[in-house]
Amino acid sequence: MKRLILFCLLLIPYAVTSAQSFTLESVRSYPFPSDLTASAQGSRLAWVFNEQGKRNVYVAEGPDFVPRKLTNYTEDDGQEITSLSISADGHWVVFVRGGDHGSNWDEALPVNPLSSPTPIKVQVWRVPFNGGAPTSISEGDEPAISPKNDQVAFLKGGQIWAAPLDGSSAARQLFTARGENGSIQWSPDGTRLAFVSNRRDHAFIGIFTNAQTPITWLAPSFSRDASPRWSPDGSRIVFVRTPGVGGPPDSLLTPKHQPWGLWTVDVGSGKTVRIWQAPKTLAGSVPSTNGGFNLHWAARDRIVYVSYQDGWPHLYSIPSTGGTPLRLTPGSFMAEHIRLSADRQWLVFSANTGPDKLDLDRRHVVRVPVDKAAVEVLTPGAGLEWTPVVTGDGATLALISATAQRPPLPAVMPFAKGSPRLLAQNLLPTNFPTQQLVTPKQVVFKAADGVSVHAQLFEPAGGSGKKPAIIYIHGGPSRQMLLGWHYSDYYANAYAWNQYLTSLGFAVLSVNYRLGIGYGYDFHQVADGGENGAAEYQDIRAAGEWLARQPGVDASRIGVYGGSYGGYLTALALARDSKLFAAGVDIHGEHNLAVYRPGIRSNRIEQVPDADRAAQITWESSPVSAVPTWTSPVLVIHGDDDRNVGFSQSADLVRRLEAKGVPMETLVIPDDTHHWMRHANALKVGQATVDFFKRYLLKREK
Repeated sequence: MKRLILFCLLLIPYAVTSAQSFTLESVRSYPFPSDLTASAQGSRLAWVFNEQGKRNVYVAEGPDFVPRKLTNYTEDDGQEITSLSISADGHWVVFVRGGDHGSNWDEALPVNPLSSPTPIKVQVWRVPFNGGAPTSISEGDEPAISPKNDQVAFLKGGQIWAAPLDGSSAARQLFTARGENGSIQWSPDGTRLAFVSNRRDHAFIGIFTNAQTPITWLAPSFSRDASPRWSPDGSRIVFVRTPGVGGPPDSLLTPKHQPWGLWTVDVGSGKTVRIWQAPKTLAGSVPSTNGGFNLHWAARDRIVYVSYQDGWPHLYSIPSTGGTPLRLTPGSFMAEHIRLSADRQWLVFSANTGPDKLDLDRRHVVRVPVDKAAVEVLTPGAGLEWTPVVTGDGATLALISATAQRPPLPAVMPFAKGSPRLLAQNLLPTNFPTQQLVTPKQVVFKAADGVSVHAQLFEPAGGSGKKPAIIYIHGGPSRQMLLGWHYSDYYANAYAWNQYLTSLGFAVLSVNYRLGIGYGYDFHQVADGGENGAAEYQDIRAAGEWLARQPGVDASRIGVYGGSYGGYLTALALARDSKLFAAGVDIHGEHNLAVYRPGIRSNRIEQVPDADRAAQITWESSPVSAVPTWTSPVLVIHGDDDRNVGFSQSADLVRRLEAKGVPMETLVIPDDTHHWMRHANALKVGQATVDFFKRYLLKREK
């Protein structure tokens, strides 16, 4: 009998004998905060908490900032809350419920991941800050509250509508204009609206005054105008101008400068002046990081904006009359999540900088005056902080804070400096495994062509012998994984999965491959990346080879997984290097990049000069081109309402793998999108991923 018991114990999987002490559901139980905002006056804050799929608005007010739940949505129904704002006087909170606002298309159309038979709408809502039942203003999106606190303008069907905040009358369409209209900006006195009318090959900036006054089109041209911002006195507007569509066919494989410049226009006279033109270099092109241009009309008649021109996405300031720009944020770091204080004197933002060399792979809150290069890191240390906002009275800085073990929570601190004080800690579930989570370690290795690649290594505790390992590949690709919880809910989800896999005994390596942000222009914008050669795949292969060399890793049990662009690189890894990668999970990845280049060849007399070469490289950069060498087992996952990567990309891959006879499992999530709008679906995808790796990579102990 004793021999039989011993024999049975020896057959227990490694996962059970490891140090696992929590479930995937428990590590995904945290409330995720987003959309932190403040009123333009006073000390009122609002944010959204996603509590296991139940999304609600929370508010707090100084000086105590005690959190209070303002709405009471109780179902994991996949209806997101976005465009959260507070009226300047702090009386009203406005938000949008519904849609999928991280998508590439159809973001304002309803989503129904619950498969409810009841019609779903995307609606603008209002609720008093002091409490009360939320009221639907109208179907619509992207609301903007008037500085007069009397009405809210919003988008509906490509046109601009408005409604009184007190509900005294129904919403009405303000005017009809050609094109898709958006980018609503109220004048400082709340009497006029600036907006952008996108007409495909060109775009105008218009000014609406009232029903009796024709729309004024500001400096109409053959260009594309964007990002209108009013001067504090409402007499002028600054905007961005880029070239319109057209011109002869040009090379697809050779990187080209994307011109842009800043212009001001006198709203009364129409006099227009170009005050700055971007340098005609690749780095001087249109910025491609969070917030894009991040254009603001600041105090002291200064215009502030973001440019990549010195190799990093930095903030610049220039007089509204033109002149030499002042670089406000010198140094080897990036600025994102940028906000202008209510008094227009300060810019607050998150950046991967600080006194610690590891800060390159973190985020901290930073401030700088709008007219002086005097950068101050307000939250140094081993934690992570992001999306700062200054309260309307200028006394308090609100932000979101996390560590490697503690998930994100809102926090407040004196704007005159101090330490962040966490809000809503009581919402962190009692079974959340804070103490069992590991601190990922920074790892730097080189790809075959000499490029240095940063990664985060999650090492399992305890155990002996060589362990299986998994490479995690983020999507985007313009993203950066961090040494702790992430500021994106999608990647916070992945961070939780990586922690759980580590608890099962896997070593997990999260790779920040080229095309990602955080390491400068040359790393971010790679000429031979993606459809032009997939140079970034060298970083994934190098990660696998680095893991295989580690003494504690079993080189025969290295898996790979990722979502979106990470799914693309996962498929490329399995297709090209099945000998290195033993198994993989491809979550809504791209597989045939030629689908996104349908215009390589045309019936026009004028042809793209390198069309044939571009077509060949695009095909060779696609995972489907390497299916003949794909032998490793794979789990393919996709939601069929995906608005970022077409469901057909995975449907096509599955057919090809079936024909090849590749060991394959599939999981389809009906009616959900790219972002797993339902918490239950995110759990289902995560558990399927974990179970797949357990079956293929965890050996039974002998």
